[in-house]
Amino acid sequence: MTRPTWIPAGTDPDTPNAARVYDYYLGGSHNFEVDRRMARKAMELWPDLPLIMRANRAFLRRGVQYVAEQGVSRFLDIGSGIPTFGAVHEIAREIEPQARVVYVDRDPVAAAHGRLLLADDPLSQVVEADLRDPARLLAEPAVEELPVALLLVAVLHFITDDEDPDGLVRQLREALPPGSYLVLSHASLEGRPDQAGPHQDLYRSTPTPLTMRNRERITAFFDGFDLVEPGVVYLSEWHPETPSSVGAHPERMTGMAGVGRRS
Repeated sequence: MTRPTWIPAGTDPDTPNAARVYDYYLGGSHNFEVDRRMARKAMELWPDLPLIMRANRAFLRRGVQYVAEQGVSRFLDIGSGIPTFGAVHEIAREIEPQARVVYVDRDPVAAAHGRLLLADDPLSQVVEADLRDPARLLAEPAVEELPVALLLVAVLHFITDDEDPDGLVRQLREALPPGSYLVLSHASLEGRPDQAGPHQDLYRSTPTPLTMRNRERITAFFDGFDLVEPGVVYLSEWHPETPSSVGAHPERMTGMAGVGRRS
């Protein structure tokens, strides 16, 4: 069988990968059968997962559009996964044609995929670095001219409490100039507490355990930022495109999301 051109050298097709599983949830094609099996197992526990992932991606789009409309043209997307299927550079350039994006992921598979996919894009770069080491991340040459929009979308729930997520966000915030934006979403304990326990148990068996948090804890990540209305809300409630797109039960899309501006 011919090897697809999007598969970078060194990729292990027999081990599930969180970035490719997420790509599968979004309806993308950069995933293997082993990733699809893991996703199907998760969906047996929580059938709404693909809807939640797509709601998160829709929030990413609205958040990036919002900050681009404020004149932002530089973005730092930490925990980006594979930049496909409505990636940040595509969204931002609909408003700011020269928008620059630095994608960061600690997963060498995701980073390798990203470099391959963006090889012909001089305004986008991919960095393999870890949110858990913000000093090293910020010292990367690609991040030297620091973007003024920090994206932490669906990544902080992979940081355990022992790893001090508040401190990590604080270090990043202190490096941002005034007027910078934080776009953040996070898996929440609220909305479907009956599903939270089993889902976290499933992820504990992977290299990327999941820590779901409540609205109060998620809001605390915006310390030092002025929250954009309506604050930290369910994914579909943040600047919906139409009132009907919120849905009758926004808590069904259990993630929380918000945007803040550093004063």
